[in-house]
Amino acid sequence: MSVCIITGSGGLIGGETAGFFSAKGLDIVGIDNDMRSYFFGPQASTQWCIKKLQNTVPGYTHFSDDIRDEVAMNKIFSRYADNISVVVHTAAQPSHDWAAREPLTDFNINARATLILLEATRTYCPNAAFIYTSTNKVYGDTPNDLPLVEKETRFEIERSHPWFENGIDESMSIDASTHSVFGASKAAADIMVQEYGKYFGLKTVCFRGGCLTGSGHSGAELHGFLAYLVKCGISGTPYTVLGYKGKQVRDNIHSSDLVRMFWHYFKDPTVGEVYNAGGGRFSNCSMIEAIAICEKITGRTFNYTYSDHNRVGDHIWWISDTSKFQTRYPNWKHTYGIKMIIQEIYDNQRSYTSYPHIND
Repeated sequence: MSVCIITGSGGLIGGETAGFFSAKGLDIVGIDNDMRSYFFGPQASTQWCIKKLQNTVPGYTHFSDDIRDEVAMNKIFSRYADNISVVVHTAAQPSHDWAAREPLTDFNINARATLILLEATRTYCPNAAFIYTSTNKVYGDTPNDLPLVEKETRFEIERSHPWFENGIDESMSIDASTHSVFGASKAAADIMVQEYGKYFGLKTVCFRGGCLTGSGHSGAELHGFLAYLVKCGISGTPYTVLGYKGKQVRDNIHSSDLVRMFWHYFKDPTVGEVYNAGGGRFSNCSMIEAIAICEKITGRTFNYTYSDHNRVGDHIWWISDTSKFQTRYPNWKHTYGIKMIIQEIYDNQRSYTSYPHIND
């Protein structure tokens, strides 16, 4: 019996991890109390994914407990104990904007609950790999100090800069910057995950993700950039582009590409490691480039407005350098480019009955 515990199992990355690791022969234990519907409303609920996992993943066991509940987490971990071979921690409060509404809730979910899970791992299954889904927001707005050049449809880093070819690597400082409340709580957890590796010797890793995406995303206005964008493109729902003339650049990594990174690490884990994990130069776009792709795929003019007010701590240009991970795990590579990702999300959403005009 080899158990994979997944927090946030009903979310985009959690659900993808459950299916993938189950297919590899692990028993899946999911923990998810659908906090996403509390954050973003019923349209962002993860219940549909949880039900799907229960129906399609053999032997899937689900717990609806809150990861902030130390007693409940210890009960689950003690039940499986040494049979736990990997913990994949994807549960989080994931939104810049929402975090500022309830900073205590955000910190307790993102930082304190991560510590609870790390301590449960150290107590009950110290030989397990601990995989943490961190974020590039731990770098704060430091990327905005890079020498950026405004192009027709995007911002770009100067060609002469060392990060032009592959993007931003892990040497960028996380200090002396504005992170957003969300970025700060995730940075606190990120550092603690590293510390449990370096200090206690646990096999821990932080994957600092760019935009994580895929057709399994319950996209909402405050989180789930591409999934929500496509949803608006299909339904005609108004969308607001926030700042930077819509030329801000994001790299987008498909959930299956990220989960394969998890798998490679699990098979050959190291201690207290950090990897940038995004679409890199292989998969990235600006806001207005993404809208143009959506318009082409949907055949509809996008209904959007522009606001000069960007989000606090938001990046103007972010492309992840994944070469550190690829050097350590050379059999991993990207498979989903940006157009392929948007097409997949569209194909998955186009049958929604709530969009009666889709077949016009």
